[in-house]
Amino acid sequence: MIKSKLPHVGTTIFTQMSALASQCEAINLSQGFPDFDAPLALREALGAHAMAGHNQYAPMAGVLALREQIAAHVAARRAVECHPESEITVVPGATEGIFCAVMACVHPGDEVIIFDPCYDCYQPSIELAGGRAVHIPLNALDFSIDWQQVEDATNPRTRLIIINSPHNPSGSTLSSHDLLKLEQLAEKYDLLVISDEVYEHLVYDDQQHHSVLQLEGLRQRSFAMFSFGKTFSVTGWKTGYCIAPPALSAELRKVHQFVSFVAVTPVQMALADFMRDDPGYPATLADFYQGKRDLFCALLEDSRFSLKPSQGTYFQLLDYSAISTVRDAQLCEDWTRQYGVAAIPISVFYQEAPEDLHYLRFCFAKSDALLKQAAEILCRI
Repeated sequence: MIKSKLPHVGTTIFTQMSALASQCEAINLSQGFPDFDAPLALREALGAHAMAGHNQYAPMAGVLALREQIAAHVAARRAVECHPESEITVVPGATEGIFCAVMACVHPGDEVIIFDPCYDCYQPSIELAGGRAVHIPLNALDFSIDWQQVEDATNPRTRLIIINSPHNPSGSTLSSHDLLKLEQLAEKYDLLVISDEVYEHLVYDDQQHHSVLQLEGLRQRSFAMFSFGKTFSVTGWKTGYCIAPPALSAELRKVHQFVSFVAVTPVQMALADFMRDDPGYPATLADFYQGKRDLFCALLEDSRFSLKPSQGTYFQLLDYSAISTVRDAQLCEDWTRQYGVAAIPISVFYQEAPEDLHYLRFCFAKSDALLKQAAEILCRI
């Protein structure tokens, strides 16, 4: 019998809740994917490239035309220059990129600081690399980072810090001050950083997304991860990219070539075409998704839930403490079966969830009609 290297890992909560939603014919506001189509021109470009015969292996680091468009996008958005050939790597999803970065830089016995609640792919990657995840809880009120607590947890074994902004599941964002504090700690203790920025374009209320690419001290020691799936509503295409300095990119690619080797060729070519032809598209996303967030929150004004509008991502937390004392995981299952609306319990994002945790995560990347239907049900609970 095989001895599991991940004995505490089972099927992800996203798969579980989507399956339950399907089984119960419930409205699925659990797993984070849009229920509307990607831009027509992007879909047409994919078909055109597939039919034109662009179906064989791409270069290991990604189609150069796409990497050039990424560099142009970062230069225009961030005023940061990235070399397409040595600093940009196209990966089949940010999850694979994060895994490769962890495997590239974490050695047995190394410690990696992560923040609870945190996305579920971080710790398994650390454990498979032989490292130890050090969990630091975010502030319970606003999901902010206590940087003194981070420094107190740092020691000679600390190798890496993983941050996520905008943050899944809470929807909080890191400020420029947060990144300055991270830069100071990373330089002081010679730490590497993985920055999960897949929701970079989904920041609301006229606020700006702050990237590790914009601080030179972080730029030179960070793997910055991005997602085309989130930006272009094509989560099923599983394509993202990593920006890192040449030395870090080289190490990431050593792992990447033996995990997936390449991302899908016609997908990359279609993305390159669309980015070239409609470079302003990502800038439209904040207003679009803020409209959906505001609609969902307004529809819940007469409910017994309480909430603070999400600062970013396409997720909204609802506080159900006025409704039930049942633990969130059980409540999600019960309500999916009883009321026909599926959500995600955020306790699954913690190493040790607080006893008084009473938040559920709902995805609002859905049609207005579906959000209205779901909110009507939630208001009856």
